[in-house]
Amino acid sequence: MTEAWRPEDDEERRGASGPVRVRVPAKVNLHLGVGPLRRDGYHELNTVYHAISIYDELTARRGDTLTLTMEGEGTGELALDDSNLVIRAAHALAGYAGVMPHARLHLRKQIPLAGGLAGGSADAAAALVACDALWGTGLSRDELAGIAADLGSDVPFLIHGGTALGTGRGEAVSPVLARPTSWHWVVAIADGGLSTPEAYRELDRLRDTGAAGPPLGSTDALLGALRQRDPRVLAPTLGNDLQDAALAMRPTLAATLKAGEAAGALAGIVSGSGPTCVFLTADAADAERVAAELEAAGVCRQARTTHGPVHGARIT
Repeated sequence: MTEAWRPEDDEERRGASGPVRVRVPAKVNLHLGVGPLRRDGYHELNTVYHAISIYDELTARRGDTLTLTMEGEGTGELALDDSNLVIRAAHALAGYAGVMPHARLHLRKQIPLAGGLAGGSADAAAALVACDALWGTGLSRDELAGIAADLGSDVPFLIHGGTALGTGRGEAVSPVLARPTSWHWVVAIADGGLSTPEAYRELDRLRDTGAAGPPLGSTDALLGALRQRDPRVLAPTLGNDLQDAALAMRPTLAATLKAGEAAGALAGIVSGSGPTCVFLTADAADAERVAAELEAAGVCRQARTTHGPVHGARIT
């Protein structure tokens, strides 16, 4: 996996006396193949995750109880109680390690809520890494990923980062081995979010009525394109089975995708369950130009340039 985690970078073998700050990226799905609904209520997935340079930051300090405060994206909209994935992650780690779940946690959020970029999952991953260091539980990345799998399908990937293949419901993650390459993206952020469970239900409905496109096939073409390190080769291999559902739920996304391609992006897809759209560009300069044209066209709330792959949740 690109930019592999180095245990010596952390303080994980002892409890931290001062604050622990963890930076965690957003993710996009370069390939999101959605299979049939399983007996456990999840869909079988075959996906390629890619961590990009839009970050949330979680700071953990010593405390007598477990509390969470926040600033940035979603302030006033996101519940900070036991329903929040950050709090759930801290409780899960404490239960696994046999420690008291005491910490003062503060989240600085840049990843949009319900945007298809796994912001909540990213924050859960950050909480596991931060509290592991704060409490001195000394768990390996694989152990943290095991806890993460019970919190959400995307959380294990965001422990590791880079580019990885996800199977099962997405929680079984294996690194994609490719020569280091920096891919340049534009992320078009929409007003408001979309519910991931509703997007899956909408896809099921579209498939039942024959209104969905054909399911994506194997990831082989995309994985081969990643090894070639050429964005023009990668562009036609990007795909997302949930895009039909996102467009049905938010028809204005079609204009966003069209505007990005008109601006010269090599490819554009809906990220995850949407409504964020991501565009692959030839280089950093092209990304800046495409982002400016998207904002000028008024088809998104904000267009950000970004790159990947990057590390997963990491102490700074």
